[in-house]
Amino acid sequence: MELGSAVVLVTGIMASGKSTVAHLLAERLPRSVHVRGDVFRRMIVSGRAEFLPEPSAEALAQLRLRYRASAATADVYAQAGWTAIVQDVVLGGFLDEYVAAVRTRPLYLVVLAPSPEAVAAREAARAKTGYGAWTVEMLDRSLRHETPRRGLWLDSTHQTPGETVDAILARLTEARIDEARIDEARIDD
Repeated sequence: MELGSAVVLVTGIMASGKSTVAHLLAERLPRSVHVRGDVFRRMIVSGRAEFLPEPSAEALAQLRLRYRASAATADVYAQAGWTAIVQDVVLGGFLDEYVAAVRTRPLYLVVLAPSPEAVAAREAARAKTGYGAWTVEMLDRSLRHETPRRGLWLDSTHQTPGETVDAILARLTEARIDEARIDEARIDD
């Protein structure tokens, strides 16, 4: 499959499989890049304000800066003929802000929504830890109750990463976002 000049945003909570799925998806496309949103957070060497459950104004500003930077990077690659696969935690009202920041169309949005129990098990099995002040339940609640239902929502609880990529490619039209059509997404069971 070839998408050409396009951006695909893969989001979900920490340990939902975003990094793995985004990378595998990029590998399946003939001309693609994997834009890792967290890289932009880590670029701040001095003065970084961590995004906590009660974020400071500076933490909010830095999060928005990170999103603008990754959206702009995705746009630059797409303008050069690449498919940019962006992976980051983009939840709640930030999702519409992110979608607006990406200028490239087509834009595809994939929301990974495995069960909180599956996420907790995945988090326990990984070498890195994403959760500190946050809990799986807190982020899952934000995902399911505060995040607009846009694009393709996948319950990847019982899927391997490869099966999740297969589902994304098979249902990519449901993930498409543009000004003319913002679909209400469904969570697959």
